[in-house]
Amino acid sequence: MDPQWTTLKEFSLPSERGNERQAMTQVADAVKELGLPAARLEKLKTAVAEATMNALEHGNKFHADVPVLIKVLTSPDAVAVQITDHGGEQNIPEAETPDLEAKLAGMQTPRGWGLFLIKNLVDEMNVTSDEKHHTVELILKRTEVNHGE
Repeated sequence: MDPQWTTLKEFSLPSERGNERQAMTQVADAVKELGLPAARLEKLKTAVAEATMNALEHGNKFHADVPVLIKVLTSPDAVAVQITDHGGEQNIPEAETPDLEAKLAGMQTPRGWGLFLIKNLVDEMNVTSDEKHHTVELILKRTEVNHGE
């Protein structure tokens, strides 16, 4: 990671239902002093909650004794949140665009929105894995990116 990154906060949570809300709150508290625009902060909070929920459920299978690790970093231009679970033996699929018609028709599960949502809320999403862990890294620019200029 770029040497400009500094750690704002590191914490872990038991893999229990609902702890995604605690992750979202702790990340929001960690970045409070950065003065992120309100809409950007809400996007980050939602992406963190979704990624943490995936880590709790899919990575750690809701085993309370297996923690999800969360690290919040900042650089002059961006905020990064790294969410690590213990499900490294499983592959994380690519974020696919959900087919709303197929879901409504019952041809696809109503689930499967998480990665798509996360990827569309942040500026960059990186996934790394080893034999033991998955880490989903969410990167959000500290100011709105205007692609029209």
